Amino acid sequence: MENEHANNPLHGITLKKIVEDLVAFYGFDTLAELININCFKKDPSVKSSLTFLRKTEWARKQVEQLYIKTLPKL
Repeated sequence: MENEHANNPLHGITLKKIVEDLVAFYGFDTLAELININCFKKDPSVKSSLTFLRKTEWARKQVEQLYIKTLPKL
């Protein structure tokens, strides 16, 4: 059972933590430049971003990939 998650760097990390960490590191302006989605551009907030990302798989995957790339810097 443990081996199933051994290669998943996001195991145990919530979407909320991912968004909060990325906002703290980059800010919404830079996030909007890195990932072209409106929840980071127009009236951004963690709450509105979470709502959108939970409904939109392609956007969530882009955010997760950015988090994985950024993880060593956090």
